[in-house]
Amino acid sequence: MTIMSKPFKFKQFTVNQDQCAMKIGTDSVLLGAWTPLEINPFSVLDIGAGTGVLSLMLAQRSNAEVIDAIEIDDLAYEQCVDNFEASPWPDRLFCYHADLAEFTEEIDDKYDVIISNPPFYSEDYKTKNEQRDLARFTDALPFDHLIESVSKLLSKNGVFSVVIPFKEEVDFIKSALEANLFPVKITHVKGALSSEIKRSLLAFSFRESENNTYKTKTEVLIIETARHQYTDNYINLTKDFYLKM
Repeated sequence: MTIMSKPFKFKQFTVNQDQCAMKIGTDSVLLGAWTPLEINPFSVLDIGAGTGVLSLMLAQRSNAEVIDAIEIDDLAYEQCVDNFEASPWPDRLFCYHADLAEFTEEIDDKYDVIISNPPFYSEDYKTKNEQRDLARFTDALPFDHLIESVSKLLSKNGVFSVVIPFKEEVDFIKSALEANLFPVKITHVKGALSSEIKRSLLAFSFRESENNTYKTKTEVLIIETARHQYTDNYINLTKDFYLKM
C-alpha cells in the first residue's frame, strides 16, 4: 500500500510525520474513512496512534466528545500531541504516552469506538535486515494482546475496527470470537480488479449487545482501475479527506 513520508495535508487538517517510523499510508486512510460510526459514539480510542491520523479522521467524521489515543514510542507520541494541538479539534483529542497493557489496567472508562492500525510485518516496510523486520512484527503489538485489551475497553454496544493483512484474517477473527467479539462488517481491499486481496478491514462488536445496529456483511473494495485512475467506491470513501478527490 502507498506510503507518504512528508507532511500530509488533508482537507481539514495537516499531519506531520517526520518523527514517526510508520508514515501515513493507504491503510490508515481507508480505516479512518471506513470505520462504522452509526452508533454516534461519545468516546473513541485509537490504539497505537502513531501520527494520530486515525483520531483526527474520526474527529472530523463524528461528534465524539472524547477521542483518546495511546502511543508508546517517545517521538511518535510527541508528534501525535503536536498534530492534535494544531488540528481544528484540540479540545476533543488527547494522547496518552503509555503501553497498552498498563493503559488497560489503569483506565476504568469504556469506549464506544476503538480503532487500530496495528504494526505488522509488511512488504511495504522491509529493510535489508530481515531479522530486525521480523522482530518488529512479533514484538510490536501481538494481535491476541490487542484483542484481549479491546474486549476490556470496549463498551457494551461499541465497535472495534482494525486493518490487517488479508492472510491474517481467519486467525484474527478466531481470536476475536474467543473474546466474544463478532465480525459485523468485513471489507477486502484490492489494489486493482486483477490483484490479490492485500488487506482486510474488520469491524467487531459484542454479540450480547442489545442495540446492535450492525449485521455482518462482506464487501470488496478495489482502489484503482488503472494507475492513478481510482474507482468510484474508493473516491466516495476518501473524498472528504484527500485534497484531490
